[in-house]
Amino acid sequence: MKSTVETLEPTKVRLTVEVPYEELKSEMDKAYKDIASQVSIPGFRKGHVPARIIDQRFGRAAVIEQVVNEVLPGQYSDAVAEHELRPMTQPEVEVTEIPATSGAPGGQLVFTAEVAVVPSFEVPELDGIEVDTTEVSDEDVQKELDDLRGRFATLKPVTRKAKTGDFATIDLVATIDGEEVDSVADVSYEIGSGNMLDGQDKALRGTKAGDEVTFTSTLKGGDHKDEEAEVTLTVKSVKVRELPEADDDFAQMVSEFDTAEELLADLREQVSKQKTSEQALQARDRLVDALLDKVEILLPTEAVDHEVEHRVEEGASAKDKKEAREAIERELRTELLSEALAKKLDVKVGQQELIDYAIQMSQTYGVDINQLFSSPQQMSSVIADLGRAKALVEALRGVTVKDTAGEVVDLSAFLGEAPVEVEESDEDEADGAVEDVAVAIESAESGE
Repeated sequence: MKSTVETLEPTKVRLTVEVPYEELKSEMDKAYKDIASQVSIPGFRKGHVPARIIDQRFGRAAVIEQVVNEVLPGQYSDAVAEHELRPMTQPEVEVTEIPATSGAPGGQLVFTAEVAVVPSFEVPELDGIEVDTTEVSDEDVQKELDDLRGRFATLKPVTRKAKTGDFATIDLVATIDGEEVDSVADVSYEIGSGNMLDGQDKALRGTKAGDEVTFTSTLKGGDHKDEEAEVTLTVKSVKVRELPEADDDFAQMVSEFDTAEELLADLREQVSKQKTSEQALQARDRLVDALLDKVEILLPTEAVDHEVEHRVEEGASAKDKKEAREAIERELRTELLSEALAKKLDVKVGQQELIDYAIQMSQTYGVDINQLFSSPQQMSSVIADLGRAKALVEALRGVTVKDTAGEVVDLSAFLGEAPVEVEESDEDEADGAVEDVAVAIESAESGE
């Protein structure tokens, strides 16, 4: 095979591929055998019809067409790999020449493929890059403590006017054109939570027990969902949440600790661990931002348009479309950058990592393993996803991460140990990997 590439636009190329007849001969022979096994011609046993007879009866062009359909996708993929292209859309293929349809076998297959691509770019160096993350603060620990106190809070009636954060016990009646369409009674509702009807929080603020208020809102469920109704609320009581004191008695009630000081120390440790995970995710995202600021990754307009069309609902506002387009462009650039990082850092995905990933997806999201690894193509997609994720983790090892106080953050617990050489998985091992993953999941589910 011989291939050349011509740049038509910064994000569009034309591949020209030439495949001599000699490279097609094995596929031609296979096509003749396939046709011979399917046709019945007097004087010849089925499956033993000579090629020349098939040419006479059906025309060599029919055989060549079958061969072209069979080999063209592979030849296109080989040419893409040879020229290290990154296609972003399906190619527009035109066959411009086929092998001889008569006379002595020979000639060549020639086709062109125009496709939108991402131009090559250089991955910025990681040396010297610093990214900032948030630090564990006293406010974080206090919030954790308040959340814990909230789980043991009590409600106490008040006579003052209701405000945000209070709990109102209400009866609710909704009517449309004077006819009652829905009602609930003795509902405890936290004012400001916004988890019932639009306008309800505003209507309840400033009320007292015994008050009745009316407002108009759109119903969110039932037979009259999305219809506008008049809603009447009867306030039966207003209560305020009282948190228990964070003293030694509280510590003994909610934990294995004897003192509030010990409880606070444990909460700080828990928050610190949680914060480390959050810091790692922040560092990853800010590293991506820092790298994207240093490199230009051109995206084909048609590829972005395609994603916008499929992700944005019809009738969306211009603002929503603009925001969606920006998010899609960042997502695509991040994916491309991660792929380039994986190549630069020589990131490999081992079979055990695939097994671990499959177990996690199966147990966490209920993903069917047969769908996750249903084909070599699906396997390759999973490997690519894992490779991109690993590349960003490995890239974090090469940068300095600091918190807002300027202290260096140790992410070793998140990053784990530096990788050792692994047995790489590829499409040739897909079937075996699928079987190993299925066995591993079955063992995990049985507790072996």
